[in-house]
Amino acid sequence: MSNYTAPLRDMQFILNEIAGLEDICALPGNEDCSVELVESILDEAAKFASGVLDPINRGGDTVGSKCEAGVVTTAPGFKDAYQLFCETGWNAMPFSPEFGGQGLPAAVTMAVNEMWKSANMAFALCPMLTGGAIEAIAHHASDELKQKYLPKMVEGTWSGTMNLTEPNAGSDLAAISSKAARAADGTFRISGTKIFITWGENDCAENIIHLVLARLPDAPPGLKGISLFLVPKFLVNDDGSLGARNDLICSSIEHKLGIHGSPTAVMSYGDHDNCVGYLIGEENKGVGYMFTMMNHARVNVGLEGVGIAERAYQHALWYARERVQGKIIGDASNAKKPILHHPDVRRLLMDCKARTEAMRTLAYYAAAQIDRAHAGDAAAQARIDLLTPVVKGWSTEQGVELSSSALQVFGGVGFVEETGAAQYYRDSRITTIYEGTTAIQANDLVGRKLAREKVPGAAMRALLAEMIADAEAMGGKPELAAIAANLRAAIMAQQKAVDWILATYERDPAAVHAGSVPFLKQTGILVGGWLMAKSAAVAAQRIAAGSSDGFYTAKLATANYFAAHQLPFAAAYAAEVTGGAASAFGLDESLF
Repeated sequence: MSNYTAPLRDMQFILNEIAGLEDICALPGNEDCSVELVESILDEAAKFASGVLDPINRGGDTVGSKCEAGVVTTAPGFKDAYQLFCETGWNAMPFSPEFGGQGLPAAVTMAVNEMWKSANMAFALCPMLTGGAIEAIAHHASDELKQKYLPKMVEGTWSGTMNLTEPNAGSDLAAISSKAARAADGTFRISGTKIFITWGENDCAENIIHLVLARLPDAPPGLKGISLFLVPKFLVNDDGSLGARNDLICSSIEHKLGIHGSPTAVMSYGDHDNCVGYLIGEENKGVGYMFTMMNHARVNVGLEGVGIAERAYQHALWYARERVQGKIIGDASNAKKPILHHPDVRRLLMDCKARTEAMRTLAYYAAAQIDRAHAGDAAAQARIDLLTPVVKGWSTEQGVELSSSALQVFGGVGFVEETGAAQYYRDSRITTIYEGTTAIQANDLVGRKLAREKVPGAAMRALLAEMIADAEAMGGKPELAAIAANLRAAIMAQQKAVDWILATYERDPAAVHAGSVPFLKQTGILVGGWLMAKSAAVAAQRIAAGSSDGFYTAKLATANYFAAHQLPFAAAYAAEVTGGAASAFGLDESLF
């Protein structure tokens, strides 16, 4: 088995050269942050990821969480690791100093979170959901609720969850039937069942703060009649101490394909009609509030695609360097060499490396847009709004494909659980589903973010204009000419698809949505290729200046690979988007 090693050099390169870390540190509120401080943070995070989280990842998969009589016991080592995680301040990194956080930029948090997700994705889901709950409370709850709950949640002593899904209400939130009744003391009584609640019950945190969507008795139907409630596992006294157990219980935890170390709970509220909840914000506006949490989660789930691909790649690379098998095609020496020398194994590993670097660059670039948007940059806000579904949808689809490719490197033994390769494939599969499926992300991209934008297509056209300028600048440099040519072709394919979507949406939205997932993938490939091209330009500049650093040679190679092997798919996706709708609907349902 290989050990996880954080790709610090690539992380630092992307943060500094693509995300613009120095400029981010100069934004209002980030004055205490510096490039040197970030390097130290990444170094320490790498030690925690490899020394604490990675060693318990395998046990999380093989042993998993257990539930007996509503009490969940997490996998071996998880409780101790979580306590150390909180004690060393990792949980508090991104949050406001007002509530005990460190207030570090989103770009820095993104890099650190990638390490948690690579080293132990099941563990990382707990702080991820807590972070989303913190964001929702901080943006929408009363000052009283903020002061009472946020300090302990920021610290990590109390964890948080998101309760949307019900047995008969999955992606269709309008079908939610959980109820909230007003009580005389101004609180509410919550009743209903929620399913698929990540870390809904655990033995790591002292208290669990559930954010629950429910419907008041006089609420209007549909999405406009849903409210959001804070429902603690233990009620909290006025002095901040824990009080009585609330009327809620974990009925069971799911037996899943992957992420076994993450307890996925079925939560039952108000079995004795006494589950106390507190309204967040205004009545009947809960869906909008919950999307604060959802958008936080979607970017972070996209990062799971990066993290799982990186870990699977490292594991496959270790095996390819160790395993000796077969004659190497084209090697006249007939010497026994590791399978890394086989052409197709080399292709598989190059594919994993290049595509993971592209995903990482997109994730960090997106996080930098979040930082700039928080500082009041309207263009950055438009850019992150556009890219959020791409980060989530494209990166997770890539994570599934690349964890499969990494398993392929192992051959038959990869299919055997003892090698550990199968875990990354199984763990990755959920990422394209939860926090909004790939289709939901794609529908958001072609609908709200493109065709129904205030000025339809404005954000996409601004992005394309920037790409065109960069491609033209690179085209005159021989070492970048091939990358620039592939990038220009991909941009033209994107423009073709965008023009067709904007011209078609009003008269035939079903045709557009039939090709929305291919369009999302096309967009991810293009943006990833553009950012890899920008990385290549920096690397080429360093090499031209006399650097013999192998990192820059490798970066130029992976960018060339991505341009040659991935960017050409943009044209194929454009053809699918613009001409595939009729065939998608070409079969009568009785013939399926």
